[in-house]
Amino acid sequence: MTPPPPPRKTRAFIPPTTSKQSPTLKLSEMISSSRSDPCQLTSAAASQPSQTTSMRSEYTVCDMAAVTVPPILSCDSSSSNPTEHPPTRTRSKFSQFKHVHAQGEPPASAPLSRRPTKMVKKEILLTNGQFVVETPMGPEHIASVQFKEDTEFTSLRYTAVTTDPNEFPKLYSLRQKELKRVTKLAIVCTMYNEDESLFTKTISAVMDNIAYLCNLNRKGWNAESWKDIVVVIVADGIGPVNQRTLDVLSAMGCFMEGLPRATVNSQPVNAHMFEITTQVRVDMKLVPTFSDSRKVFPMQTIFLLKEKNAKKINSHRWFFNSICAVLNPSVCILIDVGTKPTRQSFYHLYRAFERNPRVAGACGEIAAELGKYGQNLLNPIVAVQNFEYKMSNILDKPLESMLGYITVLPGAFSAYRYDALLGQPLDMYFKGEVLHADGIVGKPNVSESNMYLAEDRILCFELVMKKNSRYILKYVKSAKAETDVPTELHDLIKQRRRWFNGSFFASTYSVMNFYRIFSSGHSAFRQALLLFETLYTAINLVLSWFSIASIYICFYFMFNIVGNSSLIACSQAVQDAPGADPFYPYGGPVSGTIKASYICTVLVMILASLGNKPDTIKEILMLIASLFSFMMSFLLILVGWTIYLDIVQIPDTVTTAATFWKYLIHKPTFRDLAISLLSTYVMYFLSSLLYLDPWHAFTCLIQYVLMIPSYINVLMVYAFCNIHDISWGTKGQEQSSHNAKVISCTNEKGQQVVSTEVPAPDFYSELEKLREMALEQTQRPRNRQGGKKSNKTSEDHFKSYRTYVVMWWLLSNLVLVFFLTNSWVVMKMSSPGAPNLYLVLLLWSMAGLTAVRFVGSLMYLLQWLLERCTDFIF
Repeated sequence: MTPPPPPRKTRAFIPPTTSKQSPTLKLSEMISSSRSDPCQLTSAAASQPSQTTSMRSEYTVCDMAAVTVPPILSCDSSSSNPTEHPPTRTRSKFSQFKHVHAQGEPPASAPLSRRPTKMVKKEILLTNGQFVVETPMGPEHIASVQFKEDTEFTSLRYTAVTTDPNEFPKLYSLRQKELKRVTKLAIVCTMYNEDESLFTKTISAVMDNIAYLCNLNRKGWNAESWKDIVVVIVADGIGPVNQRTLDVLSAMGCFMEGLPRATVNSQPVNAHMFEITTQVRVDMKLVPTFSDSRKVFPMQTIFLLKEKNAKKINSHRWFFNSICAVLNPSVCILIDVGTKPTRQSFYHLYRAFERNPRVAGACGEIAAELGKYGQNLLNPIVAVQNFEYKMSNILDKPLESMLGYITVLPGAFSAYRYDALLGQPLDMYFKGEVLHADGIVGKPNVSESNMYLAEDRILCFELVMKKNSRYILKYVKSAKAETDVPTELHDLIKQRRRWFNGSFFASTYSVMNFYRIFSSGHSAFRQALLLFETLYTAINLVLSWFSIASIYICFYFMFNIVGNSSLIACSQAVQDAPGADPFYPYGGPVSGTIKASYICTVLVMILASLGNKPDTIKEILMLIASLFSFMMSFLLILVGWTIYLDIVQIPDTVTTAATFWKYLIHKPTFRDLAISLLSTYVMYFLSSLLYLDPWHAFTCLIQYVLMIPSYINVLMVYAFCNIHDISWGTKGQEQSSHNAKVISCTNEKGQQVVSTEVPAPDFYSELEKLREMALEQTQRPRNRQGGKKSNKTSEDHFKSYRTYVVMWWLLSNLVLVFFLTNSWVVMKMSSPGAPNLYLVLLLWSMAGLTAVRFVGSLMYLLQWLLERCTDFIF
């Protein structure tokens, strides 16, 4: 096949027309005239007599004779005769909409009524007893694209899959295998009920990445490289799928209404598979672009529409165990619909596997979607998540990458070597599908069920610990993607409930199975690094368990204003006296009131978390988070005041670094507090500057610091109080299929055939749907709600487990708080003038962990710069 032509202006869609056309033409007249028109609207099969039509339930059935289609006009919309201008300037009605839409003005005419799907009778020969039908695309579609010779471009293949994903390779095949193509990249885009805006954001970015690889002309990539890439779109159930997203897929040629079947010879259909090499790119404004330039290349597409909703992990099972088992790709990339990878992301991810054959998995940088000019940062919930994402990509992921084991490769944007996944890693990964299935009876392992809420963490652990394989995981800084994050507190709580519980139990699992490091085949040096990371993870687990007590103890001692001189000497409290107390003479009452308010707010949060969904207590949650932020602001004032007093008390004799260090030795409170703050927040700024990405430190740090108590006392408390809930929030979509049934018979030749109705192609109608959706896009609120949850059959067991875990968690934290805030214990633990031992341990442990993260981040940055220089030179 010849490579795409050199760059030129992308042309708009121009449907075939006759030399003369009346101002308005009945749709029924267009269909009847198509028998004699060589540029007919439907295929030759559409000329067979049939009056059967089918429509989606949301469309209004109308009389076909009453539906009118505006004429094909020239560039001059005032002209009523399209032949008055040269043919080269003629544009379709849709291209006029594209022109007007770019100006931000709606067209003068009202949107067209949606046309019903025209169905035609056809006799289909079953393939190995399975219903597989090739439906030709319309002439309008074929005339608009560049490649039109082969069946993969001109025909949509539909397969009614009646088997389990594991049995798919035994009965079915894919076009890529029939064409004997080698698949280097298999990309899966999983979706639930995302709307057309989120879908086009992701799929257009995927096509941009394919175009970049095809234009690269080096490192094994060229203009024909689209043949090495397969994109799989998996929709999690017919019930929840967004109908407008299906309209976009229809415009791309990847879906056709009327093709799905309910049963094949009484066997229920589990999934509906559509295969085509699409040449249509639809952007977020719903404007299509065709593959006649260097900007858009063909994309081998498999759209898998599952019959029932079975969660994302089941979608991945369809991808890995059915499609990848046939294609045998080198690298698999996982993307959630709603995530937008940058143009070069796929290239950099694939290069990570090329450089090192021991790399089993890789991930890029995921950033929060900030909107135009960063306007989303005005929302403090978004700002906090943006800071969290940035610091994780600057400190945490680089450190783990240097150690060889990234604890989690985000499912929203990650890549895996397919050969490395085979065997135990995938077996353990899909174990979570059984644990989270409805209808579980008896007493399932609740900790294991929570562990599989973070099944991607289990997959990462199994890859690194795969026996005698020596696999490592890699962070790829150059591969970037942005995703939409929760904008409301209750949505954030629901998300973090699954994240916190899943990560806590998955981390516990990895620590308890540390001995598998010695059977993984890694070198002694790598084993030492993995053991160090295991210790690092264990320390973080302990700190996480006691975090609710630790933050209160810090709050207690740093906001401790007393008048007892002996207690002041032992606890380093602020003296209730003029010049020392910023709230004097009300320092004592203010301190006591805020401490009592803090405890009461935590208790209210615990009570509100038991048996309530975040959506039903939104006002209470906002009030609690606001109170914690208010108290945190008071604490910051007191900490700043304490540091100020220590600074002004520095004697004039301290003029050099040596004398300043001697002074710090005799001022332990100032020393510990200053070093802890410097090692944390100064390293945040410094590491961000080294990575040339410092803006989040200026725009989001204040919001992040104010939200620290809420992250522990709201998000973590709710997560632990709902440890019995192992749902994903997108389950229970069970409904009967209304699609047609397939019953075959045997013909004279002994072959199994079926006589059924299939849709006649009508590409012009699909483009009209895009036009209508684009007009409605700014007038319709998005619907990102998940499906309704179903009840658990083992609910009592899960709740009793929750009771014991929460009881021991709260009791252990309360005991720690009681001992470390009791005045008698404080005076016994600390001598006069010495700081509290627990505070010293806490502050220095945080400083040490931050220092480890900083060193790992710096080493990764040097490695990344070396890799980029090597790629540039060679």
